[in-house]
Amino acid sequence: MASTVTSEPSANAPAPSRPGYGQLLRTRGAWTFLLPGFAARQPFAMLTVSIVLLVRHTTGSYASAGAAAAVTGVSMALFAPYSGRLADRHGQRAVLIPGVVAHALSGLALTALALSHAPLWALLAAAVPTGASIPQIGPMVRARWAVKLQDSPLMSTAAAFESVTDELTFVVGPLLATALCTAVDPAAGLVTEASLTLLGGLLFAARRSTQPSVGAVGGHARVEHASALRIPGVRVLIVAFLGIGSVFGGMQVSLAAFTESIGEPGLNGVLYGTFAAGNMLSGLVCGAVAWKAAPRLRLLVGYAALALTASGLWSAHSVPVLAGLGLLVGMCIAPALITGYTLVEELVPAGARTEAFTWLTGAVALGQAAAVTIAGQLEDRFWGGAGFLVPMGGTLLALATLLALRSHLAARPRSRTVARGVGHRVPVTVD
Repeated sequence: MASTVTSEPSANAPAPSRPGYGQLLRTRGAWTFLLPGFAARQPFAMLTVSIVLLVRHTTGSYASAGAAAAVTGVSMALFAPYSGRLADRHGQRAVLIPGVVAHALSGLALTALALSHAPLWALLAAAVPTGASIPQIGPMVRARWAVKLQDSPLMSTAAAFESVTDELTFVVGPLLATALCTAVDPAAGLVTEASLTLLGGLLFAARRSTQPSVGAVGGHARVEHASALRIPGVRVLIVAFLGIGSVFGGMQVSLAAFTESIGEPGLNGVLYGTFAAGNMLSGLVCGAVAWKAAPRLRLLVGYAALALTASGLWSAHSVPVLAGLGLLVGMCIAPALITGYTLVEELVPAGARTEAFTWLTGAVALGQAAAVTIAGQLEDRFWGGAGFLVPMGGTLLALATLLALRSHLAARPRSRTVARGVGHRVPVTVD
């Protein structure tokens, strides 16, 4: 039988009192990566909307616009975990600097091709590096929180705070992209996105003191780099996040089609911002609550509510009804996202968490890409609002998977460990 000797809590982690945002934001060194991280992740919220609006303007087809956005999302989903694994092995800075430069150049190339009315295959070819090089700022910020807090009860609060931050970007991003594309120029959204990615990413990469140590836990012991995908619970969470991505993608295309059909394209950003605002508000509440229910139960209940509300979107035929339903759907997404990221901290070893976070982020992007493609086809071929069937189908399929495989989401007992050094938790099995 293994025995346990534990170290003192990390010097970086706050005292284990009731979790709260005030206590979280007083964590030493937190603001040095939070502010540049917020600036660096803002452009990602603009990307899909900017591509859809630009390509729709230059080709006249939602199907073509959806295909270009989908290729971008698929490329991100495929390359994001690899980027996360490289960050775990070589450090975030080594991955970020070349990544943001490549993304800015690729985004500008895609813009130039669209404006020159290049064939669809050329747009899709340019979309591949644009998506593959999207900087994974959110997972990197979450990895920094995991190092700062370690086993602190504030980890759940940090997950909620990051979800709220993500959704704040998705309130501002679509509004900014829509305003730029409709009031300035159809290409202004992508040009701004590329510029902000470069500037914000370089500022975040400059904060070297807060990035996780390369291949170490607590800054000392080297860890084996096993893929996070080997953990069954991570694979189940990927399916859940694919369903969440289907909501984002389906709504982006369908809201754009709906607002254009009523002659008010500028309302697209407002409606999508309302959806994201619901997500942000419920995320704030989730982070402020001291939950007694297990994360697995919270995920199942929250996801059931998401599937139920998303199933009603296709029946909305007016702006007020659609705004109200979108608000409810957004309010149901945050609990699922927050709990999923919280479960990663319980299921995944520290040395693979950046990769695990990027698998989930990539799953959202992949689900969004598939949803954009399918919703675009439905909007072009069938009735207005048919694209809203995509969020319903995606969330119902994911909910069925969660219910069938829920046993994989139970956190395993932590290894019995002895610490080496003062103020650091270094897992060493004792027989």
